[in-house]
Amino acid sequence: METVVPSTGPLLSPPMVATRMKTPGGSDAAKRRAGEHAAELVSDGDVVGLGTGSTAAHAIRALGRAVDDGLDVYGVATSYASRDLAREVGIPLVGLDGIERIDVAIDGADQVDDDLALIKGGGAAHAREKVVDSAAARFVVVADPSKVAPELDRPVAIEVLPDARATVRRSIRDLGGTPTLRTAERKDGPVVTDNGNLVLDCEFGPITDPEALATALAATPGVVEHGLFVDLADEIHVGRDDGVSVRTTDE
Repeated sequence: METVVPSTGPLLSPPMVATRMKTPGGSDAAKRRAGEHAAELVSDGDVVGLGTGSTAAHAIRALGRAVDDGLDVYGVATSYASRDLAREVGIPLVGLDGIERIDVAIDGADQVDDDLALIKGGGAAHAREKVVDSAAARFVVVADPSKVAPELDRPVAIEVLPDARATVRRSIRDLGGTPTLRTAERKDGPVVTDNGNLVLDCEFGPITDPEALATALAATPGVVEHGLFVDLADEIHVGRDDGVSVRTTDE
């Protein structure tokens, strides 16, 4: 059962190649409600994982306003984009090697299923996101209704070592997937991650067993990280027209 919270207002063969951006859909108002609602979970003295993407950005901006009002927190960025936004809004940052804990991580998703398994990686930041999100005592997902589905079926982003692209593509096909090299929009050539690697967007159709696929992908040589987040999320906050619905793993 979901809890609905009323809105309170703003707070090497030739590869297949295609451009894929972050998952479209969802109003900015719904994303803002979700992000701001999750930001209210942060307490004085917390270390907060700062996710990447348009919905997580609303949480970061809300935390920045809270810092201006006196909230004492530190942020751990998951990407250059979240780092730059945190600096812009005045959230002090710390690296993973400078802390002993992350109290809460707030991050978005490209898709969330009924069991709170996620597909992430539309922003090609999923490797660092998974490190931060998995280290948090509480991982909170923020999303709009377009990201919620009974079963995962969107492409899975896989970050790969550049020299391993061809072998990983063959392995993905052996697993029943169709890999597509992600290309950049404002430059010639492929997307290069913050870690200096490439991204394959892999179509698997309906993913009936996310855990099994995640295990197989993680065991593939050359794969740096995949975009399946299984058994990591503690709760999801979904922004809606009439407020925010919250669902936890206990429900």
